[in-house]
Amino acid sequence: MNAMNMIQAAKNQVATLTQAAYARCAAQGILPAGAEIQGVVEIPKDTRNGDYASSFAMAGARALKMAPKAIAQAILDNLELEGSYFCRAEMAGPGFLNFFLGERWYADVLTVIEAEGADYGRSDEGHGQRVMVEFVSANPTGPMHIGNARGGVLGDTLAQVLERAGYDVWREFYVNDAGNQIQKFAESLNARYLQLLLGPEAVPFPENGYQGEDITDLARDFLAEEGPQWKDRPEPERLDALAQFGLGRNIPKMREDLRRYKIVYDQWFYESSLHESGYVRDTADRLAQLGWTYEKNGALWLRTGELLRQKYRAEGKSDAQIDKLELKDDVLRRANGFYTYFAADIAYHRNKLEERKFDRVINVWGADHHGHVARLQAALDGLGLEGSRRVTVVLMQLVNLLQDGQPVRMSKRSGKTISLRNLLDEIDVDAARYFFNCRVSTSPLDFDLDLAVREDSENPVYYVQYAHARICSLILNLGQAVPPAGQVDFSLLDTPVERELIKCLAQLPEELRLAARDCDPSRINRYLIQLAGDFHRFYNTNRIKSEAPALLQARLKLADTVRAVIAGGLDLLGVTAPEKM
Repeated sequence: MNAMNMIQAAKNQVATLTQAAYARCAAQGILPAGAEIQGVVEIPKDTRNGDYASSFAMAGARALKMAPKAIAQAILDNLELEGSYFCRAEMAGPGFLNFFLGERWYADVLTVIEAEGADYGRSDEGHGQRVMVEFVSANPTGPMHIGNARGGVLGDTLAQVLERAGYDVWREFYVNDAGNQIQKFAESLNARYLQLLLGPEAVPFPENGYQGEDITDLARDFLAEEGPQWKDRPEPERLDALAQFGLGRNIPKMREDLRRYKIVYDQWFYESSLHESGYVRDTADRLAQLGWTYEKNGALWLRTGELLRQKYRAEGKSDAQIDKLELKDDVLRRANGFYTYFAADIAYHRNKLEERKFDRVINVWGADHHGHVARLQAALDGLGLEGSRRVTVVLMQLVNLLQDGQPVRMSKRSGKTISLRNLLDEIDVDAARYFFNCRVSTSPLDFDLDLAVREDSENPVYYVQYAHARICSLILNLGQAVPPAGQVDFSLLDTPVERELIKCLAQLPEELRLAARDCDPSRINRYLIQLAGDFHRFYNTNRIKSEAPALLQARLKLADTVRAVIAGGLDLLGVTAPEKM
């Protein structure tokens, strides 16, 4: 279903009305005929300058060889607004045509929202394209931390937004169960296991090992289940057994924590499957066949520098600009025969695009992966998979956790982490999901634990939820059914506060469109804050209960429409809409 975007409908009507007026002027000889004029229609920042403004007169000045003000006046003199969304138009500045909305548009906004119900804001922008959103993908070597918590709600909400925008969305978690991280994990478990048997002084701990208490707990559980016999087994066998044991405990915990966080994936894809199936080797061989690799010192290298040079040239960069980047090549297969993480990542994305035929893939990564983005896209370009066009990476800045106004320090290596599980023991899921999605991903996020549990208007999630609960209580206390739109005289909603509230309601489809386009689901948080604020202002300045029946019905319908839109917006964020608070 392609829902009605009343803001776009008004813009389109401004363009249609203006073109029709120009045609009348041309037919009368007032303006030269035959010009193709495309003015821009925008919403002025100051609504005293109209609700919509067209630059038609300035855009047509050269083609018509007339002053913009003269063109604007001719258009105004020949505008026919009867039956349109607009009650009047006037000229301003150098020739802007400013249009003012009339009663019909405001009434249609509320009527459309009622008619579309839960589908309000839905569109077909994506035309059913298959999109994979891969997010969190935390190393399964320990508990998920609050950086993963931000990536989780960002990815999950982005997937929701894309679905509403008409994309066919697939959610995926990439399990890094191979490579250096798992080797380090196994060595850390091995040291703790042997220390439990031989004493902490007898076995040195790896310099770069994971020192968290969770590692000791896993080693203790392994000893309890398997006994001491692994002490005498060959180390490679013991390392493999410990790694598999640890992964077998950690991955189910990750699933459980994410399910508690209201995140469920379509698939958990294991990196190890790419190695075991030979797909990583096959991908490296494919790159070699295409001439993109070379051997040096026993290792297989990717000509990343040349691939990037081609990518940047296609994007319009000059050779001089590219030379300053000091592009380097990457190892795909080390001299010991093991493939690098980069090789596995290229293979994984080849699998997404070539084998599973996703039209587009979106990855939510930490900002520290910034340098990896272009290299991955370029490698996929080299495979003929259009990585620069089809792979989008949403980079996410760090989270600063605050308590009592002070930062909470954490380091995974030292074991002093704040896990997602710990966080959800302190605050409810609604607050966590709302707070972690309240800023654009490229901005660092200060997460104030004290603010997240406060029950007042300073807490944004409480502020929005309270607006919903307030409307539910209002309807309950009035003791009458909310009337259907066809029985309401919306012309009675004519105060500036009421009109601004209706304009805000009309904004949701546009916010969803832009959130999908920009991969920025935090737009929904900001929209809900604005809508809740506009409702609170409306409620504090307009009586409902004691008004005449017709006005009471109109304001009741307006309030209930706000309730429905807030509920739908919170649902997009995975946040509940309580009826009582």
